[in-house]
Amino acid sequence: MRARDLMTAPVLTAGPDTTVKDAAKVLASHGFTALPVVDEDDRLIGIVTEADLIKDRVPPDARHSDPDWHAAANTVEAVMTTPATAMSAGADVAEVCQALVDSRIRAMPIVDGSTVVGIVTRGDVVRVLAREDSAIAADVRHRLEIYGGNGRWTVEVRDGAVRITDAFDDATDRHVATLLAEAVPGCASAETVSVTAKGNDQ
Repeated sequence: MRARDLMTAPVLTAGPDTTVKDAAKVLASHGFTALPVVDEDDRLIGIVTEADLIKDRVPPDARHSDPDWHAAANTVEAVMTTPATAMSAGADVAEVCQALVDSRIRAMPIVDGSTVVGIVTRGDVVRVLAREDSAIAADVRHRLEIYGGNGRWTVEVRDGAVRITDAFDDATDRHVATLLAEAVPGCASAETVSVTAKGNDQ
């Protein structure tokens, strides 16, 4: 599965001159955790997160006020993280997940060159992992029918693990069927066997 299969597109973005308040409104109204920041040519120049927006934003209790406290700057450009980590639409989702974990970030901008084309969040990945086995199986069957016709393939899915049985005995087709299944959102693993091989398992 590739980032393009999972990303949200088109993606809402902020400009460097966007106010912190307006960026906060976008995050709050859409349930996002971060916004890519782009220049006038839609090129990625940074990312602004919930953490960026709340830092030094709320004044301390007046009864215990720090006389040296000053509110943070008022534009996204002043609070955003730059440069921003980004990946291509063709990136393996496994690599995107690893980057999200390793970098301790919640959202990964997806770019074509330097142009933002989408975004993948931890929540996107979790929703894919939560897909019903029946929905995964239906998607796999649809892709296999396009590739090899109706009635040839039997698809079973358990906890995201896909097992495909091929009515014919063609190693190349089995390889393609496995790759098609692995590209389906929610597929945790995939294998394709021939009817003969399945019979030998029993």
